[in-house]
Amino acid sequence: MKRICTRQKTRNGKFSLLLGISLLVLAFAGLLAAAWISGFAQWYVGNIYPGLVSTIGWFMGLFPFSVVEMGLYLILIGFVAFAAYTVIQVIRKKEGVRRFFPFFFRVILVVGVLAFLYTAGCGINYRRTSFSEESGLSTPKYSVSQLKEVCLWLTQEVNQYSPLVSRDETGMMQLSVEEGVAAVEEMHRLAQQYPVLEGYYPLPKKVMVSEILSYQGITGVYSPFTFEANYNGDMTPYNIPFTVCHELSHLRGFMQEQEANFIAFLACIGSSHPDFAYSGYLTGWVYCMNALYAADYNIWEEVRLELSREVDVDLQANNEFWKRYEGVISEAANQMNDTYLKANGQTEGVHSYNRMVDLIVSYYGTSIR
Repeated sequence: MKRICTRQKTRNGKFSLLLGISLLVLAFAGLLAAAWISGFAQWYVGNIYPGLVSTIGWFMGLFPFSVVEMGLYLILIGFVAFAAYTVIQVIRKKEGVRRFFPFFFRVILVVGVLAFLYTAGCGINYRRTSFSEESGLSTPKYSVSQLKEVCLWLTQEVNQYSPLVSRDETGMMQLSVEEGVAAVEEMHRLAQQYPVLEGYYPLPKKVMVSEILSYQGITGVYSPFTFEANYNGDMTPYNIPFTVCHELSHLRGFMQEQEANFIAFLACIGSSHPDFAYSGYLTGWVYCMNALYAADYNIWEEVRLELSREVDVDLQANNEFWKRYEGVISEAANQMNDTYLKANGQTEGVHSYNRMVDLIVSYYGTSIR
């Protein structure tokens, strides 16, 4: 009986190893096809990916909590527990290194499953046609005077919406709408103007232990393993509407961060909810003003004086919040994100986020001026 059980465990272990390796091969094959075969990524994001979002994303949306967050905790606990159990069994039964084989086989299987889901959930999408190309929005070079004009426009809009949002006793903005429901509404509204954004959107989910994201300097994260849009619920409120729209844009297959930022900007500024409009305009203001600061400090200072003082409360609260989490962890996370973005075709790494300024300037020139 003992030999039969041992043989069964051996067969199970070999099956886990074979399945894990097969999934890894499929995952890398998908990434290579997206990078080397012209049109493959665009075909995939138009024919396969939407079905995954509307099925897996819908199912994960039935859970009121972030499934990927809970799954991460369970994987870590399971890994430690199974590793400890394996070590104890080796010591007690003196079976030697062979006892570790089943453990490693299962690790390879888990890695294979995650790699396959990553490729299916976002890896291929990095090679699709960009949102700016599909919407016919070019990003020509612009002058400092053009950037100043955009910053003045954003300043006026921020000042206009600032008195319309709710504020606490300190003067900091407070959300007056349910951000998840409103974000889905705004993405559907924006899809009427840009059909490429049409599709199913699950409700964004607040990460239960958001402090984990705060230490990494992360406002939100899209999970390709569960097709969920997650966000940091601890950060300054004005960040939240923009962030949830940003993460939802990934569910339409737009993985480039500057593209997701611009989509979120459009979703927010067109909203009938003052919270969302304020969040979109203020976030765009921060990006554009940072670019203006680097280009010409004197002009930046001139525009900065135009900003309403009550907005400074939100900006100061935001700076103080992230300053509490600065350190080795945030620096390491930023470096990892930079490497990740470059590995997925964004050669500018974390600096690619700055391309949002190019898109806003172009949008202003074609749609606002």
